[in-house]
Amino acid sequence: MTRLGLNKWIVHSVMVSVPTIIFLTLILQYYNNPFKSDWNLALLESFSQSAEADANAPGGPCTIKRECPDDHFSFFIQSGAANVFGPKICIQNELVLGTVLNNAVAGLNIVIVNGRTGALTKAVSFDTYGGAIEPLIEFLKNIDQGSVIMVASYDEPSTKLNEEARTLFAELGSSSIHSLGFRDNWVFIGGKGDTMKSKYEKYMKNDAATNKYEHWPELINMDGCLPKNLN
Repeated sequence: MTRLGLNKWIVHSVMVSVPTIIFLTLILQYYNNPFKSDWNLALLESFSQSAEADANAPGGPCTIKRECPDDHFSFFIQSGAANVFGPKICIQNELVLGTVLNNAVAGLNIVIVNGRTGALTKAVSFDTYGGAIEPLIEFLKNIDQGSVIMVASYDEPSTKLNEEARTLFAELGSSSIHSLGFRDNWVFIGGKGDTMKSKYEKYMKNDAATNKYEHWPELINMDGCLPKNLN
């Protein structure tokens, strides 16, 4: 082999092997790092910041959009992720609750919709970790008949939930409210005056063996078309 050919071979070998070595080193560092969960939270925080920046971009923050029949209205609900990425609730492909609107907090975030028209009635949030439970109980008691309630948890939804509050959610159709525990994730749609258990509910347990973000489970979302109450 000539000197020129040897030099070309060396350069080519270096260009191929160095990126491979770097990649393998990063992988080994990640899986041997006792703080790798912090990497997940850092990535989540970065994702949260980019999501906030994209809220006014074409398509907006309602990342899952639906077109529904005239006698239905669309919804999209997403729980928070860890204590970093906030929840969101969209009605008819429009964001009505979320951190970019400054109306979502750690706890339970609730939207009330007119069951006949699908129009937004209220968007409220309750700190169910450090706040008082009485305002939430009073709010649930005073929901108008025929209304639709939509709930998205964020960070820690259960600490202040007492039996009275849980029973009120159960009366709105929830099957999971009595199981909701510390840092669990929960999204739910129910109705005032509807005696049936809701089929629009998702629940994810805080479990160290399966959590995606160290002490928190992965976010959950739910979307679809709800029939208007035409009675």
